[in-house]
Amino acid sequence: MTADEDVPTVERVQLGVRMERNLVKVLKGLAEFENMTLGQLLEKIVLHSFEPVPGEEGEQAWSALGKRSLAAVADLKRVYGLDYDMHAFRRFRETEQDLVEHVTSDG
Repeated sequence: MTADEDVPTVERVQLGVRMERNLVKVLKGLAEFENMTLGQLLEKIVLHSFEPVPGEEGEQAWSALGKRSLAAVADLKRVYGLDYDMHAFRRFRETEQDLVEHVTSDG
């Protein structure tokens, strides 16, 4: 079997999602740093998050980012004012304007 035969063929779909503005800026900056598209970066992050650290299932997952990328993320977070951690999403509230725009765009 050749190396090309080991590469899965995938079908990508367009996905419309809403995310916090500064988080999107950091993700776009990181994708550029990694020389990949935003979609490729999100696939990489999600696939890594699905892989538990052996013996730590449900507690830890493998990181999609190496030391250089994590340092770039820290810089990008500072630049774009992303000053919350992974637990903050549970406390996110949308602005009234965002809620109005979201409701009217769905109707």
